[in-house]
Amino acid sequence: MQKCGRFLLAFLLYISLFAQADMVDTYPFHTPEERVRAVELAKSLRCPQCQNQNLVESNSPIAYDLRLEVYNMVNEGKTNQQIVELMTTRFGDFVLYKPPFQWTTLFLWGAPVVLLLLAFGLMWRDTKGRSKRRAAIKLDQTQQDRLQQLLNQAEKTGNEK
Repeated sequence: MQKCGRFLLAFLLYISLFAQADMVDTYPFHTPEERVRAVELAKSLRCPQCQNQNLVESNSPIAYDLRLEVYNMVNEGKTNQQIVELMTTRFGDFVLYKPPFQWTTLFLWGAPVVLLLLAFGLMWRDTKGRSKRRAAIKLDQTQQDRLQQLLNQAEKTGNEK
């Protein structure tokens, strides 16, 4: 029985080396609406370190600090706009999942539309060029006669089989 207890203790110690617990954010809020607003706001901001996760999903230390900052600002009574402005001042428009349309982001917003129009224009031009090239092919009488002979021979060999 002692061997079984020792084995169990050694196994539990071994497992505890690989155990990992995620932090759970529990912040006190004045009202449940403030808590919902803080979570929604943290979900709308991108983690500067992770880049593809919002502040709620990320486990990075900077995301934890920014979540804490967002929650504190909500408790202080700051508006969503004030909090977003503070974050964009600090990290730029990168922290926003939906960056605003500005002259500096014109290429980012306009490039897909321009490329799509360019692709359609090139396809249209290529289609028109093909039909003109087909129409431009004219056979003289000897070429038409030779073509007719080849078609007749192909028809005869097809019927013989």
